[in-house]
Amino acid sequence: MLVALSAVLNDLLSQVEEFVEDATRRIGEVSYAGLGELKSELFGKRSALNVLKKQLGELDETERKAAGQRLNEARGDVGEMLETRADQLEAAARAVRYEAERLDLTEYGETAALGHLHLVTQARDRLEDLFVGMGYEVAEGPEVETAWYNFEALNIPDWHPARGSFDTIFVELGGPEEVMLRSHTSPVQIRVMETTEPPIYIVAPGRTFRSDTADATHLPAFNQIEGLVIDRGITMGDLAGTIDEFVRGFFGTEVKSRLRPSYFPFTEPSAEFDISRPDGSWLELGGCGMVHPNVLRNCDIDPETWQGFAFGFGIDRLAVMRYALDDIRELVNNDVRFLRQF
Repeated sequence: MLVALSAVLNDLLSQVEEFVEDATRRIGEVSYAGLGELKSELFGKRSALNVLKKQLGELDETERKAAGQRLNEARGDVGEMLETRADQLEAAARAVRYEAERLDLTEYGETAALGHLHLVTQARDRLEDLFVGMGYEVAEGPEVETAWYNFEALNIPDWHPARGSFDTIFVELGGPEEVMLRSHTSPVQIRVMETTEPPIYIVAPGRTFRSDTADATHLPAFNQIEGLVIDRGITMGDLAGTIDEFVRGFFGTEVKSRLRPSYFPFTEPSAEFDISRPDGSWLELGGCGMVHPNVLRNCDIDPETWQGFAFGFGIDRLAVMRYALDDIRELVNNDVRFLRQF
């Protein structure tokens, strides 16, 4: 009886090996389209593997365990080979599909023109290089600010009439503080003074926002650059000399600058600075002045020991003046025909 059962076991194991060999050959030859059909033939209800499993009932318990283990190993090995082959065929099919869908980007030749920096970016980079060469550092800050940084630390409390002239865009965050898109880059000056011991020499370029209607000279989202100096013994003469040096460095030595008395809450005394035109007239460029003592105190800087000046102007308007543009909106229309000229 044992001899008959051993013969059955040997025959079953032999058929298992034949199944594995045949499956290995067929898997190596199968195409991507035939994968599903081959998998069904190898592991379906009518597969040779299932037929062999049914023969386990003819074995005694010991031989059934050995045969069952070999059947499971064979199923696992064949399944792994099938998955590997499927991955290979899928990768090959994907490569063929990608090649068929590939876009030909050579229609304009290999010498297609490269793009270049936007006019405003060119102006900002030039300004940063100019002031860094004069010993300044570039500082940046968030575009969404609280009322403290945008107004109050700059000596503009909520009752101050100048606060209404900024046309502020408020952000509803539901918090205890008023939050807004910054209407100038002066908040960066406050943040630097709060965290940096004097002396301070910085410029703060960046985007600013006001609820202006776009026209030939205004944009609701525009770029500014502001300068701040805090040191001992700083005077209006230092401010005038810095403005003059900047104007000559950016526009050329033939362009002159001048200061006119003005008023800003965060500077005292305050001034507007103009630049000369070829026809002899003057063009207003920005505002400036000595940092107000209240602003210094708000940042825990002693105005009896430290003095400073600040100035600011629009980078977009600077680009308009430099390239003699008629309409500032050309800078945001993104007309390639226009931008390609610069």
